[in-house]
Amino acid sequence: MRRLLVGLAWGVGVFLALNLVLVLVFRWVPVPVSGLMVQRRVESWSSDKPYASRHRWVPLEEISPNLGAAVIAAEDQNFAEHFGFDWQAIEKAVQHNEKSRRKRGASTVSQQTAKNLFLWNSRSWTRKGLEAWFTLLIEAGWSKKRILEVYLNIVEFGDGVYGAEAAARTYFGKPARRLAPTEAALLAAVLPNPRRFHANAPSEYVRGRQAWILNQMRMLGGASVVKSLES
Repeated sequence: MRRLLVGLAWGVGVFLALNLVLVLVFRWVPVPVSGLMVQRRVESWSSDKPYASRHRWVPLEEISPNLGAAVIAAEDQNFAEHFGFDWQAIEKAVQHNEKSRRKRGASTVSQQTAKNLFLWNSRSWTRKGLEAWFTLLIEAGWSKKRILEVYLNIVEFGDGVYGAEAAARTYFGKPARRLAPTEAALLAAVLPNPRRFHANAPSEYVRGRQAWILNQMRMLGGASVVKSLES
């Protein structure tokens, strides 16, 4: 029993140490591939549909602040204030889900960054627990600017399209630094389900969400909400 406990303690220690190393490395190093990208590639092996991955890392300075503002407006309006978890949004989501069949999530940009980068896409308590752990690590070790930079570079904008640069070139034929507010809002509008909603063929729902995001962006101060993260 003692040997078992010692072995378990060593295993947990190694696991935690590797987590810390990964988080510290990606504090400065561009992310070459994410956990979600790996998952999608593995899933494609058992699919008849052709799969091609498009991803190119660019620094935050080469991504239009319109996109950062659109993502914050759409996904996490308290991004600058919270420490990884928006408890108000979680409470509202719980209350909504108790009354409605259409479920609402409350994941922050920090949580989504942790999940997409280090984990896999599934619904399980194990994955949610690990997501919370990695969220705390990146909040403690990274700046808000870095969290947003990593998120915008790895988030899935469509089937095989990852990150702002790939999305801007795929859907609008331009680099991410030149995205207009309307284009940024359209990309943010598909994020709830980028494999169902399409920026290059937006449905009525996506167009309505785009209009709502543009209005929220104006209320938050537009691109200034991203520039304020730099200070």
